[in-house]
Amino acid sequence: MENVLNINNLFVQIKGKKIIKNFNLSIAKGKVHTLMGPNGSGKSSLAYAIMGHPSYAISQGTVAFLGKDVTSFSPDKRARCGLFLAFQYPHEIVGATVFSVLKEAYSIKIGKLVTMAKFSSSLFAYMDVLKIDHAFAYRNLNEGFSGGEKKKFEILQLLILQPKLAILDEIDSGLDVDALKVVSEGILHVKKENPDMAILIITHYQRILQYVAPDFVHVMHDGQIKKSGDVSLIKTIDQYGYNELVNG
Repeated sequence: MENVLNINNLFVQIKGKKIIKNFNLSIAKGKVHTLMGPNGSGKSSLAYAIMGHPSYAISQGTVAFLGKDVTSFSPDKRARCGLFLAFQYPHEIVGATVFSVLKEAYSIKIGKLVTMAKFSSSLFAYMDVLKIDHAFAYRNLNEGFSGGEKKKFEILQLLILQPKLAILDEIDSGLDVDALKVVSEGILHVKKENPDMAILIITHYQRILQYVAPDFVHVMHDGQIKKSGDVSLIKTIDQYGYNELVNG
């Protein structure tokens, strides 16, 4: 099966401190992986490194996406290739509306301008999937958004952009039961529309995995994957916790 992502022997440091060490991971087209582990294990740092965040320096190893070495690519170039990161802590951007940002991003993706009417139709349909009021489209990006609204907006981007690989960094954090179900339904909706899309869910908890079942589960600790397996590994984590699993 074709891999969309191959990470080989990756070492990442920030301000001279090594945070990812000899990291290896392959993700095949259409598969759902989840990366779990305690705080400080390097999960979010890995996501930023994959997307090319300039503060996360790759000192060794490679990130290959769709068979192309993207290790030296800028974040925008990686995004144009089909990589997508849903942020754990999205930033506010005053003066840029949800509608304008998403329309511009979609136009860049398809390589041509899209009419207001056509884009509005698609956007509002996806907002209905996420149970978002259409007035949300004209608000400033993340300004005054609740935690749930920020996470729904990340999934709205996912629905609009339909990437080849979606990295969802703790998309479930801070969500109540109802919001978690809506976000999960959004993920499942885009997966149904785009079955070849691969997903990497980064999370501490099992809640979202009850809705979006992973094909593979990985446990990360101290900058490395310590255990990998199928969905049954989640039950082992629940029973024994991370410390015993990675040190036992």
